[in-house]
Amino acid sequence: MKYRALLIKYAEIGIKGQNRYVFEDALCDRIRGKLKKIAEGFVCTREQGRILVECPEEYDYDDTVNAIKTVFGVWAICPAIVIEDASWESLTKNTGDFVEERFKGESFTFKVFARRSDKRYPIETPEICSRMGDYLLNRFPELKVDVHEPEVKLQVEIRNKAYVFCDTIPGPGGMPVGANGRAMLLLSGGIDSPVAGYMIAKRGVYIDAVYFHAPPYTSERAKQKVVDLAKLISVYTGPIRLHVVNFTDVQLAIIEKCPREELTIIMRRYMMRIAEHFAGQRKALGLVTGESIGQVASQTMQGLAATNAVCTMPVYRPLIAFDKQDIVDISLKINTYETSIEPYEDCCTIFVAKHPKTKPRIEVIERSERKLEGVIEELVEKAIETVEIIDIAE
Repeated sequence: MKYRALLIKYAEIGIKGQNRYVFEDALCDRIRGKLKKIAEGFVCTREQGRILVECPEEYDYDDTVNAIKTVFGVWAICPAIVIEDASWESLTKNTGDFVEERFKGESFTFKVFARRSDKRYPIETPEICSRMGDYLLNRFPELKVDVHEPEVKLQVEIRNKAYVFCDTIPGPGGMPVGANGRAMLLLSGGIDSPVAGYMIAKRGVYIDAVYFHAPPYTSERAKQKVVDLAKLISVYTGPIRLHVVNFTDVQLAIIEKCPREELTIIMRRYMMRIAEHFAGQRKALGLVTGESIGQVASQTMQGLAATNAVCTMPVYRPLIAFDKQDIVDISLKINTYETSIEPYEDCCTIFVAKHPKTKPRIEVIERSERKLEGVIEELVEKAIETVEIIDIAE
């Protein structure tokens, strides 16, 4: 079956009121960017309540659908035939031809749904459904109507042309990336943070990322693992600027001067400070982490409060109430799980204390950090100045 159009349905965008066009334009831009890599000749335009993709003569259908399925904001993809002449005679004949080619003599129950965006069309919506159903029953005696649970939902949309389809392919939902600002993701080599990046991007946020590297305690392969994860989520998020920070000297200073059980919290606080610096450079509006309440010792309510205390911008934690299996399920869906479980540890894992503080008090942590004064400032400055920038293309 050769489809000359894809009708893209959205959900949440439809309630945006007078500025809905901003979100529709962002969605069109993302779809155009994806389809440019498939073939020349796709045309993506805004229609009333829909995004319309007109397809060229030659294109790969599967590649096209799979590309659009990675675009946030797409609720469903409906491959449709295009009927240039929407007169009733032409509409019924072409719809019947579509059913014949699509189902090749199968018997099934169906119901006709119609949407008449062009109110100048002389036949009203209920009558389109009724008359089209009668036509199909007469042409295909093996078919039956079921208005409650039809096996096939045959949909007819009347615009300046007519579009007929029966397949609805689920999209990822959410909001188009770029519609809601930018954030800085603290990206590690684990399962959680790539999923957090995916989830925040699903709400329309561009993401950049910062990774804390600790050579020689962590290997180049650990860094490559994070680059690979950034590439995998960029399929959904778009391009990512990855900041690779050499964190070794900062961590060694913390180990030398601070209580071992407070290491994880103090280390996280310095990570947040550094990440916030790069977030400011990129005009990001917040930080994003993959933390979930109670998942590990440093992610208790007290631990998260101690971490937050050093930040001047919001910290977004899209996984905050997720069970671990919920996170694993999403990582499998977005193809990051197998990379995340590769046995190359990051600096958080290497330097973790055996018995970390689970209920840290902010004033106690701040008192411990004062032991670093006169040393840590220069080390943080050096870590910022020597950052490695890797631009991850989509």
